Amino acid sequence: MASIFSRIIAGEIPCYKVAEDEHNFAFLDINPLTEGHTLVVPKHEVDYIFNLPDDEYLSLQLFAKRVAEAVEKACPCQRIATAVIGMEVPHAHIHLVPINSEGDLDFRRKKLALEPERMAQIAADIASKLQ
Repeated sequence: MASIFSRIIAGEIPCYKVAEDEHNFAFLDINPLTEGHTLVVPKHEVDYIFNLPDDEYLSLQLFAKRVAEAVEKACPCQRIATAVIGMEVPHAHIHLVPINSEGDLDFRRKKLALEPERMAQIAADIASKLQ
């Protein structure tokens, strides 16, 4: 059975897409820690990020860097934090989270509840900043 991320990539489940290339896909987390919290995933479904073939791992990291630069331009913050936890969805993914303090990256914190219009605006803002 395909992961929820594979179903998002396939267009079976809607998302707030930020970026896409031949091998990777980026979209807003629907339960964000901060505005602009983005998930970056390989299109090739692999459960554990370190099980990706080297070329796909490098492609994912370089894609994530490009997306992180756009997130930082669109969402004022001191840093873009990255997290690879990989326990909640069996599909390798990188969290890109705009932060102003280390506490902003605490996944135990209450998540933001943003209106669909706000999510769409954030996604469009990030997408417009991609190089």
